[in-house]
Amino acid sequence: MTAPRTVPQHGQGSGLTDADLDALRESARRSGHLSDGVDVARFEADFRRATGAAHAVAVSSCTMALELAGRALGLRPGDEVIAPSLTFQATVSSLLGTGVRVRFAEVDPETLCLDADDAARLITPRTRAVYTVNYGGACGDIARLRKLADANGLFLVEDCAHALGAAADGRAAGTWGDIGCWSFHSLKNISTLGQGGMLTVRDAGIAERLRRMRCMEPDADFAPTGAGSPSAFGRYAAPTDPRRVTHEKNAYTHDCATLRGPGLNAQLSDPAAAVGRSQLARLPELVERRRMLADILDEGLAQVPGVRTLPTPPGHDHARHLYAFRLVRPDVRRDDLVSRLTDRGVEVVLRYFPLHLLPEWRAQGNGFGDLPVTERIWFEELVNLPISPQLEAADMRYMVEAVARCVRELDRTP
Repeated sequence: MTAPRTVPQHGQGSGLTDADLDALRESARRSGHLSDGVDVARFEADFRRATGAAHAVAVSSCTMALELAGRALGLRPGDEVIAPSLTFQATVSSLLGTGVRVRFAEVDPETLCLDADDAARLITPRTRAVYTVNYGGACGDIARLRKLADANGLFLVEDCAHALGAAADGRAAGTWGDIGCWSFHSLKNISTLGQGGMLTVRDAGIAERLRRMRCMEPDADFAPTGAGSPSAFGRYAAPTDPRRVTHEKNAYTHDCATLRGPGLNAQLSDPAAAVGRSQLARLPELVERRRMLADILDEGLAQVPGVRTLPTPPGHDHARHLYAFRLVRPDVRRDDLVSRLTDRGVEVVLRYFPLHLLPEWRAQGNGFGDLPVTERIWFEELVNLPISPQLEAADMRYMVEAVARCVRELDRTP
């Protein structure tokens, strides 16, 4: 065993280059305020080209993207959505307390993505949407999920927080669903200064509603008041001086015909978008480095008895945002392995504790035993190892050696 070294979980998944900083300076120095949308519009256009999406709407975070997605789909009390439990809480946190029931489904042990068969089992007349998570940067059984949604008249929402650079059958993640929700958090494959998000959308009408809602506009339909209609303000007429700013919007010209919900302050700033554009330009090299590092782990860990790596299905491109493997040896406890890896300087962060077992979701009627596959994977098998472009091939080889050594030691432990 070589001397212990530290293999950390890096706080910046892509880092910042001089080009990124130049883009930031240029945006920040441009005349006008920093949220006028010039760089945001350019970022959206670049993102559409990179993913092949019909429409792209930039927002302040992936959590906000998921919040807006639920609003745009018109989810109401009594509706049901299907989602995996093995995901970060933001996937369905916006549905807590809304009266929308989340029916948690199993994941496929081979990909850790939503199990299409279990999702199909959970469909009822109240089901409105299926939320799938591209866990770690894998698309999973996305083609079947698309067919399942179409056959049952359901919306398909992709949580693409991990998936920039992923594709299935030549089609990018985030374009299989009706809506894809993306993250540019510091840990992700590209970042927009720590936080940021994007929605990729198939329907032009939904995209337009999302653009209004992210800027505090209500999700509503307005009808012209019509010529000759009495003013809502009596003798007070609309201002005619174009220099006057009053924030009256369409108060003098329209009535609200339908109100679906309020808007949100969810805009992405221009300097953040400028950095996003710069990082998106080097996405291929960032993802290629992640894949190279992951290949070293795959090859080495495949030789360790009881360690099962996660295969990438034929025709799929994996974004390799996370690296996970399963420990399938009943004589070796996962938690003991993680503790020994930590002792050797490998910073293991287990992603993610099953949502249906968190107290807020237990209070909604979920509990231990509901999802035996997910629970077995979480409590007995799942291990996440650090992976990011800042790490080196030597770090990967060190982790392979550390896993192999720790498994052998635990195999001999009485």
